[in-house]
Amino acid sequence: MKNNKIVVALGRNAFGDTFPEQHERVKIAANAIADLVEAKFEIIITHSNGPQVGTIQTAMAEFSRLDTNNQTVAPMSVCGAMSQGYIGYDLQNAIRQELLNRGIYKPVATIITQVRVDPFDPAFHNPTKVIGRKMTKAEAELEEKKGNYVVEDDGAYRRIIASPKPIDIYEIDSIRTLVDAGQIVIAAGGGGIPVLDQRTALKGASAIIEKDYTAAKLADMLDASMLLLLTDHDYLIINKDEENERELKEITISEASALIDENKFKSLTKLPKIEAAINFVESGSDRTAVITNLTKAKEGACGKIGTILKSE
Repeated sequence: MKNNKIVVALGRNAFGDTFPEQHERVKIAANAIADLVEAKFEIIITHSNGPQVGTIQTAMAEFSRLDTNNQTVAPMSVCGAMSQGYIGYDLQNAIRQELLNRGIYKPVATIITQVRVDPFDPAFHNPTKVIGRKMTKAEAELEEKKGNYVVEDDGAYRRIIASPKPIDIYEIDSIRTLVDAGQIVIAAGGGGIPVLDQRTALKGASAIIEKDYTAAKLADMLDASMLLLLTDHDYLIINKDEENERELKEITISEASALIDENKFKSLTKLPKIEAAINFVESGSDRTAVITNLTKAKEGACGKIGTILKSE
């Protein structure tokens, strides 16, 4: 039987920057997902949570500042869980509505997903993920006194946190069960809630996992045939605005790795995507990764458009 299982990774362009923008933009994502369902693909969805998780973290910090009876700030792991819930809520309802409008009944479920990270991951000593609003120098100094990392960003200051690699997905059996039952599953939003394994307990880590790496891990563990990374471009482009600008169409792992070595993916959003694509394709046989435009998801899944990465 042909493996039609696809993990779809939605980028931050799928949700916008505000609550109203998200509510409207999920309709575009829902349309793309419905197209894939009509094309008889089995769908598992993961998604970005930036800037939503930063908005939540800022709101929770401000609440603790204003409420003298509650000085406890919600940890990043809790903020990540909140973002999975409210993005999943909007997304699953939009998908459900779009499917019903097309005469398709297919259950859609969001799973709050925890992802194991290594407490000794070097990322914890070299934080890179920018989060939250811009701060003044005085505010930044207060953050540093709390033990948080801060970086200067275009004349302002931003908090940065670790971005460790995903090792395992704890809810994978639940996800697999729902997928095998024919449901659409939204899982590991924002890269999953980063947790540390403490025997029978799981402890939230102050981190944000790169969602593309978790998408590759999720696709591998579910034995999907394709990882579909959706952005706002039809293809990955190298040497942009130069004479030798080029759209990447079908490339092999060795070609993609060579381009990484040549520093062709300078963007902080492009590099994780191509690395995640390589990780997934290398992790099994007959696997394909596609990077393309959200609005052309079906064409990408059918191999008609997009940067297509295959094994040698």
